[in-house]
Amino acid sequence: MPRITFIPPDGKSQTVQAQENWSGLQIAKAHGIALEGVCGGCLACSTCHIYIHPDWAARVAAADNEKTPEEEDILDLAFDVRPTSRLGCQIKITKELDGLVVELPKIP
Repeated sequence: MPRITFIPPDGKSQTVQAQENWSGLQIAKAHGIALEGVCGGCLACSTCHIYIHPDWAARVAAADNEKTPEEEDILDLAFDVRPTSRLGCQIKITKELDGLVVELPKIP
């Protein structure tokens, strides 16, 4: 079972077991991690905005998680967008992403 580490704004990281083929948003919610996801993961809001650790960005895209133009459009609504910004609902976790590290942005 893959593991994913979430780093919230306070810096106290939490590593959890991730159900394969679940989204980053689903995994966060299942483990009580504060990632909102108002639209329920249907690519209609930016409340599951995360930062992929730079060491993982290429591996995430290579694991069939390329950033789509629709995701880019929704990220335009997010606060403090960075080059590694993604929507948690669009990242499917697979065994190739075991050890993935993501950071949660500070909410203004």
